[in-house]
Amino acid sequence: MGRTTKVSGTVTVPGDKSISHRAVMLASMAEGQSRIRGFLPAEDTLRTVGMMIALGVDLQERSPTEILVRGGGMRAFVEPQDVIDAGNSGTSIRIGAGILAAQPFLSIVTGDPYLRRRPMGRIVNPLTRMGAVITGRRENTLPPLCIRGGDLRGIRYEMPVASAQVKSSILLAGLYADSPVTVAEPLPSRDHTERMLLSMGARVVREGNEVTVHPAERLRPLSLTVPGDISSASFFLVLAACVPGSTLHIPSVGVNPGRTGLVSVLRRMGADVRFASPREEGGEPVADIVVHGRGLGAAEVPPEEVPSLIDEIPALCVAASMAEGRTEIRGATELRVKESDRIGAMVRELSALGVSCGEYPDGLWVHGPARITPGTEVESYGDHRIAMSLMVLSAAAGVPVKVSDTACIATSFPGFPEALREVAR
Repeated sequence: MGRTTKVSGTVTVPGDKSISHRAVMLASMAEGQSRIRGFLPAEDTLRTVGMMIALGVDLQERSPTEILVRGGGMRAFVEPQDVIDAGNSGTSIRIGAGILAAQPFLSIVTGDPYLRRRPMGRIVNPLTRMGAVITGRRENTLPPLCIRGGDLRGIRYEMPVASAQVKSSILLAGLYADSPVTVAEPLPSRDHTERMLLSMGARVVREGNEVTVHPAERLRPLSLTVPGDISSASFFLVLAACVPGSTLHIPSVGVNPGRTGLVSVLRRMGADVRFASPREEGGEPVADIVVHGRGLGAAEVPPEEVPSLIDEIPALCVAASMAEGRTEIRGATELRVKESDRIGAMVRELSALGVSCGEYPDGLWVHGPARITPGTEVESYGDHRIAMSLMVLSAAAGVPVKVSDTACIATSFPGFPEALREVAR
């Protein structure tokens, strides 16, 4: 099997996608001027910017990665004049719906063909219970969503599946409710929204797996430097970990404990991954990540670990393909309803490349190390994480693989192909 001769150097990853989305939304709800530095100027996050502009918010780009938001307060939004297009961004439509559900006007939100297939019942149900009127295709479960907001009441909501987007949607709606709103999660999901709300003066209380937000009259403006996105860094973490003799530095990455599951699994597989210069920025833990590559062994990923690495599982499949033994991931049904069915997509494309693997309803297994079939053409399904994972597998194995439809990568990591070529020589 061919190998990339060397993976080395420093790679800087774009600003965190989850935090960029939330910063724009919450700054738009604040009173006064917020400054967001390190913003990710990708297709998905710019859909959130477009949504806030459609609601009358004054946003100014100082540079592609710095935005000034002049918020008029939680009740200053205006009715959009047209349908809001969320593109491919599940975050924009789901978390945005929490804000729209509280507004005394009508909003319609749609998206691209991929987004219009993604399930929305998980936000429609709780927001409807709170008092919003939301209709959509297929019995109010698919976009476009027509949201008629208004007076909301406090509820206690038990989430059937851990989802930071759904939790955030309910919490933002809860700021406008007549009494506290409590969300109970089956497993803890990423807490960027709670951290940001606390920094803006909202009253947010976590007890075990429950988060309660209290109604708010106003939010303080944000001054935030968005850390590098660990989901974007994951592709380079996996690449360096897979190739013995590699040394890679990834500076200023967000290492929120709710997001570092991949690092824990890679360490169990034998990878040398270290956090250097740990610090806190804007309420979020940040570190420089240093990876030294060496041979990997297989690992088991149980359901309780999945929320902390849900977006990184396609990249983890690459590590599993290069590792010695059988890696098994269970409790990841949520992957079936991402930008693509990521379980089915990864198993189909890895199999086409000669990787021994298979799927369960809630996960998959991969047996390595694989001998990758050179020159194979594989499908991305219009899913940025599938596309990047397959490109990393090609680089790690040192075998040319043609990945179709890589334009989707721009939704989260513009410049990824160039960065990959730079460090994998």
